[in-house]
Amino acid sequence: MSGDSRRAPSSRQRLASLVIVTIVAGIVVWRTQNDGDANASAAAERSADTTAAPSAETTTPVSTDDTAVTPTTEPPPPPYEGLVDPASFGRGWSTDVPGVLTFRGNPTRSYYGRGPVPTSPRVLWRFPADGGGLCSTSTDQHGARVWCGTGWTGQPNVWENPTDGRLWLAFGAYDAAYHFLDPATGERRLPDFETGDINKGSATVDPDGYPLYYAGSRDNFLRVIALDRAEPTELWALNANAVSPTKWNNDWDGAPIVIDDYLFEGGENSQFHIVKLNRGYGADGKVTVAPQLVFNAPGWDQELLDNIGNNEVSIENSVAIVGNTVYFANSGGLLQGWDISTLAEGGSPARVFRFWTGDDTDATVVADDEGFLYVASEYERGNARSREIGQLMKIDPRRADNPLVWSYHDELATGGTTAGIWSTPAVHDDLVVTTTNAGKVVGLDRATGAVRWEFKLAGPVWQSPVIVDDTLIQGDCLGVLRAYDLSDTTVLPPMKWQLEIGGCIEATPTVWDGRIYFGTRAGGFYAVGDA
Repeated sequence: MSGDSRRAPSSRQRLASLVIVTIVAGIVVWRTQNDGDANASAAAERSADTTAAPSAETTTPVSTDDTAVTPTTEPPPPPYEGLVDPASFGRGWSTDVPGVLTFRGNPTRSYYGRGPVPTSPRVLWRFPADGGGLCSTSTDQHGARVWCGTGWTGQPNVWENPTDGRLWLAFGAYDAAYHFLDPATGERRLPDFETGDINKGSATVDPDGYPLYYAGSRDNFLRVIALDRAEPTELWALNANAVSPTKWNNDWDGAPIVIDDYLFEGGENSQFHIVKLNRGYGADGKVTVAPQLVFNAPGWDQELLDNIGNNEVSIENSVAIVGNTVYFANSGGLLQGWDISTLAEGGSPARVFRFWTGDDTDATVVADDEGFLYVASEYERGNARSREIGQLMKIDPRRADNPLVWSYHDELATGGTTAGIWSTPAVHDDLVVTTTNAGKVVGLDRATGAVRWEFKLAGPVWQSPVIVDDTLIQGDCLGVLRAYDLSDTTVLPPMKWQLEIGGCIEATPTVWDGRIYFGTRAGGFYAVGDA
């Protein structure tokens, strides 16, 4: 791998270090000679892996006699040997670059941001400040239309920039540009980076501290953009038509994942791509890349094409990585996992998991700390398979022959809308939260899939649920952003507050240090927080 002495540690080193630091800082078990309670010791070890305050079971035992108490330290487990430790579920991606660096924050797509969550929010600023809209004309299979604001998935990036020590905000929009702002004021940090068409997906900030931004567009290109110049500068771009064969489209919706100098991304060209970035710095101190496309493979197979009867097999979700496996699905409903463990040694990735959901699966796969996957599908084809499997699934990829653990069905919609799920589910404690195209917000038991509660908002609801500090942040298509109390996951969550913005809130918000950042389809991008 290229680079010089200033190179940041790799993602594998960061994740291993995070696990070691967390455990060494937390696991100190005091024992008495008459303690002998193995269950209490195990409880203390489990508690040490959380960020909550220690419970009574983990405090120093009080001796009932005069025997001296001798402290001992449990040795930490060995460093995690894989690429992404399942224990990183729900945590920030990078210790070097704190923030929400990609769609849903980390490789398992399970990190929603950092609190506190506002308690009485108001609009702090709007971009553009002059009231204009982020609009442009784009053409798809429905013809030429004017698109405004930010949309699915469209989650903004917020990060603490190690280069200058300041907080940054960036997002792509339907005005065919990426914007780089000061989160405190909404003013530009850099000039806009203009693309040849709309930007409707989410982008990724380099997790290893390089001043690089990885962003796709409907103009055919996935780009690597340098942020250490006077203006954002394209260093490299991958054309969706550079690989073969392709099917369906040339858009890039998914937010890439970067691990150990490799970039992983699926495209609407229906191919899965791996790029060796070769990051470094030049003699002038500016960041450099020398990317090589080292692997690509069709995201479909003949069995899928035979089942669905067409070529609509684009990859619109963001790849998820847990352990040594990258997971993604496509518009034909093919969920698959690829083993990438030998990539750094020159080996070729191999497909190790295949499951057909039956219908368009554009939502991003979420991987939890126990190795399970949560997968949401639309209900458009209405075939026997999608009726059988359902629209939200808990999958165990270790059971290749029978991976379905439970499923939730959303086959009936109201008002003529299509049924099913466009948003990415959120996993919080013992709860899974999803939203449907028809506007339902549903909380399901994580272990069984049983519905605990549900309520209705103005649909379609494509915004993925965001949960920070036991608070669910959810927008609707009338432009109302709401917060709900999830401290008790077993009851219908009471609403904490609501804020009317206007314009369908389709893109997923980002929460960071008391502020919420998001755009709407009415054309504006907002920061809201307490006064």
